[in-house]
Amino acid sequence: SLERSFRLEQFMESLADLEMVCRNNAVGERFKGYEQGMSEALIETFRKLRSEAPELFAAGAKRKSDFFRDIAGSRYLAIGEVVAQEAGLAFDLMLNVYDRSIIEVENRITGENLEEMILSALGRTLKEFPELSEVSAQVEGAVKDALKIELEETYVVGTGYGRARLPFSKEHIRSEILCHGLGAHVMYPNTLTVLDIGGQDTKAIQVDNAGIVDSFQMNDRCAAGCGRYLGYIADEMNMGLHELGPMAMKATRTVRINSTCTVFAGAELRDRLALGEKREDILSGLHRAIILRAMSLLSRSGGIRDEFTFTGGVANNEAAVDALKSLVKENYGEVTINIDPGSIYTGALGAATFAQRAV
Repeated sequence: SLERSFRLEQFMESLADLEMVCRNNAVGERFKGYEQGMSEALIETFRKLRSEAPELFAAGAKRKSDFFRDIAGSRYLAIGEVVAQEAGLAFDLMLNVYDRSIIEVENRITGENLEEMILSALGRTLKEFPELSEVSAQVEGAVKDALKIELEETYVVGTGYGRARLPFSKEHIRSEILCHGLGAHVMYPNTLTVLDIGGQDTKAIQVDNAGIVDSFQMNDRCAAGCGRYLGYIADEMNMGLHELGPMAMKATRTVRINSTCTVFAGAELRDRLALGEKREDILSGLHRAIILRAMSLLSRSGGIRDEFTFTGGVANNEAAVDALKSLVKENYGEVTINIDPGSIYTGALGAATFAQRAV
């Protein structure tokens, strides 16, 4: 409960930051003549976002993502469209100001008021459990004592697409390949093959018994068959990214998709819809096409060995997982497939493990 409350506090802080940046960005030539309407629409949109935020982090609530951009973005678009329509504004204006603002908010380092947020989260938790009132002072005291402990940074490792821009010496930098391989090994020590499908690339990695990379293949030249491809599909279908998997699971047949090219994704999708194909059947075909592309990379990297670990954001997509299990069984027989709920953090875990070993 304390963790849920803390996540809510983090969300509310980022939401307040996003509102401020959006309102600051809703000026200029593009918004000339609409300044007052935009200001009122943004105030109303964020008021509704704040009011529904506690439900997103309530006990038992199922969020499709832990990222602020995904949670706030999907609700901003849904609420903003209605608010814009009621205010007589073009929704494109609301969309434009969000797109300009979210990048600034995401790239801002937060956590300066960590103690304040944790204590506020503790207050929420104690209200949620009145039976703890007798020990609330002791709990609060223990939390404050823990917050006084200073953390000492002994070693740091950077990875990811932005690693080249980090102010670290080269011995503190590790490639995503190495980090995902080691991270998968830490999560599942018997891992020998790793498939990572992220937003920008797909990686097929072979590791040894210690999690050290033996070989790999990846498509880093375009976003074909990656999470970004699914993002474009979601935009084309006016759906949230998290809704694609569940809808695809409702399919009664799988439509053959000829290309996973992001550039042509919208055109083929519209063609299929024009031919009368059902959305869920098309989505089933799209997910299968993505996994078929990944299977090709796996084959070139050395095939699939037992155990096999699937990581990255797409590992949270049930339709992609279903297609992967089917194709693995079809081509390699019975193989243990590991999918961790925190698969998006595999690379970070690998980087942290490299840092730990270096101390």
